[in-house]
Amino acid sequence: MAREFNHHPVTIIERCQVSPPPGLLPSTTLPLTFFDLPWFYCYHPVQRIFFYEFPYPTHHFLQTALPTLKHSLSLTLQHFFPFASNLIVPPHPHVPYIRYQDGDSLSFTVAESTADFTLLVSDSQQDVRDWHPLVPTLPSPLTMEDGTRVVPLMAIQVTVLPNSGFSICLSFNHLAGDGKSLHLFMKYWASVCKARGDLASIEGSLSLPSHERDRVKDPKGLKLIYLRELQHSLSEIMEFAGLVRDVYTNKVRTTLVLSREHVEKLKKWVSLKCTSYASGKLHLSTFVVTCSLVWVSMIKSEQSKGDCVAKDCDELCYYIFLADCRDFLEFSLPSTYFGNCLVSCIVAMKRSELVGEHGVVEAANAIERSVRDLKSDALRNAENMMSYYRELCKAGKSVLATAGSPKLVVYETDFGWGKPKKSEVVHIDSSGSVSLSDCRDKEGGIEVGVALDRIRINNFFKILQEQLDNVVVSG
Repeated sequence: MAREFNHHPVTIIERCQVSPPPGLLPSTTLPLTFFDLPWFYCYHPVQRIFFYEFPYPTHHFLQTALPTLKHSLSLTLQHFFPFASNLIVPPHPHVPYIRYQDGDSLSFTVAESTADFTLLVSDSQQDVRDWHPLVPTLPSPLTMEDGTRVVPLMAIQVTVLPNSGFSICLSFNHLAGDGKSLHLFMKYWASVCKARGDLASIEGSLSLPSHERDRVKDPKGLKLIYLRELQHSLSEIMEFAGLVRDVYTNKVRTTLVLSREHVEKLKKWVSLKCTSYASGKLHLSTFVVTCSLVWVSMIKSEQSKGDCVAKDCDELCYYIFLADCRDFLEFSLPSTYFGNCLVSCIVAMKRSELVGEHGVVEAANAIERSVRDLKSDALRNAENMMSYYRELCKAGKSVLATAGSPKLVVYETDFGWGKPKKSEVVHIDSSGSVSLSDCRDKEGGIEVGVALDRIRINNFFKILQEQLDNVVVSG
């Protein structure tokens, strides 16, 4: 059985289910917190891919590596059981929740691809569809007789590229957890796999997840507010869940690598520019200056000319980033808390400010101020967050979001075959996002994943390089 996609056929070798070891876990339900509920509006699943070198034929992988991957995944799921669970969405007025029952499992696919491994792990431009055959599809939700929806939360696909390497790709529903939860899971699975399932040899060195959802404080009563907003649109949301829209025509993806030297020069340049016309001292983190550079370059790449059209100059452009707040004083959750613990920050600026002479500096000022506000009050305007998102989803809005974070250290995910040759967020090609991660080969560097149409992506990189050249000359 093969799927033809962009001239790279993928042969499905096996479809199966992987569950925690039987009889070890009792049936369990987990309530959704106010951190989880806004993710009902996230129609597309989160998709993260890891590529590893494996210079052996397929049959060798199937005989040696695959059994260890499966066994270690099963052992891992006994602690990370929400990924093998289902989201239960009963009819109103009942409240959605996550349920695990003994025997629940996740979809696990094994495939073989003839794609070029060297191209896939490179930072060069490639058709976004080159990765799609490597991405698993979440099973469709089931509808019970009483109207209750039963929604699987994760699917995994392992794809062998003979004599070169293999990929591990995960698709999961964001309601199950955030990036920190995912990568805690991945590092645990990788460690168990590397130890070939010998838990005794690594006991004490692995962090176990905390499922204590009753520890999540809700001082503003946000869960009730969000549930009231959801009750009128939940059926419609569930109808769209999992549907894939064809938005990939003529899109390419690539990875921009900013070295530590690039970042430090950018910080220094922005800081010097700020003192010349802005008041106050900014805390210019790597995150702030990188997002500012990318946002301005993205907005400028939309312009057909250097200056914005007069009628568009006052248009507001939005930048959205998410912040993990487990260690914020108002929550004081353990770093291993499993679930969502993200707050949204929305930065709005006029297009004319972003494309102007001091665009990067203005953007850095605005993003840094948003970070500072977040630290002083993580739930500022949170009661209006869902209505904000509905407004921003309207057609014609200029919205750029950030997925991932360098703090997730994705390149420390070693299953026993070395660190990944590449790890990336796949769904940026359909979500209007750029991705950020730590850098595989440059300590202190940062990788930025971008997916745009072919003409615009060249314009984007030309503008971004001009900005960096300006930094070097000015520095």
